[in-house]
Amino acid sequence: MIEVLRTDDLRFTNLPDWPYQPRYVADLPGSEGLRMHYIDEGPADAEIFLCLHGEPTWGYLFRRMIPTFLESGARVVAPDFFGFGRSDKPVDDSVYTWDFHRDSLTGFIERLDLSNITLVVQDWGGLLGLSLGADMTDRISGLLIMNTAFAIGGEPTQGFVDWRDYVARTPDLDVAKLMKRTVPHLTDTEAGAYDAPFPDADHKAGVRRFPAIVPTNADMDGVAISKKALSWWANEFDGRSFMAIGATDPVLASVMPWVHDRIKGCPEPLVLEDGGHFVQEWGKQVAVAALTYWQN
Repeated sequence: MIEVLRTDDLRFTNLPDWPYQPRYVADLPGSEGLRMHYIDEGPADAEIFLCLHGEPTWGYLFRRMIPTFLESGARVVAPDFFGFGRSDKPVDDSVYTWDFHRDSLTGFIERLDLSNITLVVQDWGGLLGLSLGADMTDRISGLLIMNTAFAIGGEPTQGFVDWRDYVARTPDLDVAKLMKRTVPHLTDTEAGAYDAPFPDADHKAGVRRFPAIVPTNADMDGVAISKKALSWWANEFDGRSFMAIGATDPVLASVMPWVHDRIKGCPEPLVLEDGGHFVQEWGKQVAVAALTYWQN
């Protein structure tokens, strides 16, 4: 039995711009006994924007994009990976592996039987979400991609190495402070919403582990399936796509042109000159631009 913590619901009350009903699914394959949180808004039979967050955020990151997606008539589904948001948080750092996270994501998609999916991905949401191009291609119809990468074991940027090392020596990462430093226009209340899932260091095992398990070597978990997925995105993908780049991101901005060239049919990116790593914090502009492009 996996020892887990569950953040008190009171920490999620009255969050700014987050009126969405919490939903839960339990006993996904490979994570039996754990409860995953998600939101699910819009018509049940509409096209789906599947919003996948990264490190150290949760579904709240998409609050500036969700209203625009809903106004278009779409359905929006945004899960929190285990260890983040309102999802359960295993205490043991070693629980958090590539396969643990990917199996829970594919299990979640299958449990809700999601199809006609436009993936909306950034950071770890992209590392995991893009890998779905290996074996869930029949469910994917589009891609809105922001600062992320393919998990194929390539040499990491110095920005990522610095970030990984910083997290490794900061077991009780101050998430609110990080978000305020990275997103200058963030209010204190919004920064506090990012900190809501993590009342203490014991709740931050997922935060500690995500950087350490990014596949940066050819022999790491996730590389083989991500290479298979990369081939599909580059050669077989025929859905709609759009890319937005936060240009000030020291971790991933420099790799985004390479990623762009490996997504078949992807139009020229929207470059946010003042945008940082957490591109969704400029999300309304991105969502409007993507929908406008797809409608023309």
